[in-house]
Amino acid sequence: MKSCWTEITMQPQEILYLIIGIISISFLFDQVLDYLNLKAMRTKVPDEVALFYDTEKYARAQAYHRELTRFGFLTSSFSFVLSMAMLLLGGFGWIDGLLRTVTDNTVVLALLFFAVIGVASDWLTLPFQWYSTFVIEEKYGFNKTTLKTFITDKLKGYVLGALIGGSLLSALLYLIETLGEQFWIWFAVIAALFMLFMNMFYASLIVPLFNKLTPLPEGELRSAIEAFSKKINFPITNVFVIDGSKRSKKANAFFSGIGRKKKIVLYDTLIANHTTDELVAVLAHEVGHYKKRHIIWSYVFSVVQVGFTLFILSLLVFNEHVSLALGGSQLAVHLNLLAFTILFSPISGITGLLMNMYSRKNEYEADAFAKETFNGEALASALKKLSVDNLSNLYPHPAYVFFHYSHPPLLKRLAKIAPNNA
Repeated sequence: MKSCWTEITMQPQEILYLIIGIISISFLFDQVLDYLNLKAMRTKVPDEVALFYDTEKYARAQAYHRELTRFGFLTSSFSFVLSMAMLLLGGFGWIDGLLRTVTDNTVVLALLFFAVIGVASDWLTLPFQWYSTFVIEEKYGFNKTTLKTFITDKLKGYVLGALIGGSLLSALLYLIETLGEQFWIWFAVIAALFMLFMNMFYASLIVPLFNKLTPLPEGELRSAIEAFSKKINFPITNVFVIDGSKRSKKANAFFSGIGRKKKIVLYDTLIANHTTDELVAVLAHEVGHYKKRHIIWSYVFSVVQVGFTLFILSLLVFNEHVSLALGGSQLAVHLNLLAFTILFSPISGITGLLMNMYSRKNEYEADAFAKETFNGEALASALKKLSVDNLSNLYPHPAYVFFHYSHPPLLKRLAKIAPNNA
């Protein structure tokens, strides 16, 4: 099915140049941000963090981030060169042509195409993944992942990707074939329902495939949580401990679910390194996200974002020139889907930027809720410990924060939590 939008005036070669330009500018922009972020680091312990960040730990944090940035440059450069080679040599079109000798079913063809691209990309970057986990994270005392866990995580990821990703892609392709340009409306509904399902059942269905969740046992911490729950008139019954130490010494906590399916999950590494008051403060922060309706509004914004993206996709998914630009010999919806992810990336970058800004606002509000309903000093203490234990970068460049951070930098959060800052 075609429309006036199908015939874009740009020729395949021009579309290819546009794709190459977008990838190149994105790569260079990211490198500039990484460079600025490196330059923003302070080598000496500043006075404002000297009380909780000793000289040795601080130097170790600086070394950790320098190594991560340099390694990130290496991995992103490899991906950039690989992408350029595939585009300039028509590699994606070659894979498409090869798979057409196996099947002429468009849905099966697309599934095979993305399976080949996904698995090949993962295998090619496997040495970098291994080095990051077993060399860098090991060097700085974070890694707890065994080789067996690393391999089983990979296999589970493949199976999960095939089941979930394959099902969604099949539904998308079926709707494209049967409904033409109107596919985006119905798939937006499917995507919205899927995201709602994942919001409600992620901690119940997905997390247990990789980690063990156990109810928080009776004791001082649970009693303190129950007392806080009663104080704010908020039933906190589903509090779980996750065995995060199975893979890393880094600590975290998160809120998952909506309504009766809501769960608060605390990492065992978090519990091991914090006092009861600090843990309740962290939990109060997570409850703050729920009380302030951040979860619901984030879901709504995500649905709108997905709907907008699908609408734009509908305008070029049937354009043969896009397929030819990637080296295809004819219209191939899967080639157009791949090209779209690149062509749309400047717009998705803007929407992602807006979502990050919204997320940072939410973090401040959740901190304020914890301060008002429990204890700001305990929350500040917990954040300081998390920063030190995770070797966080305390002085990221403002531009890097603006484009990449979903949470405000630690020192800005502490300034807001301070007792004299109501």
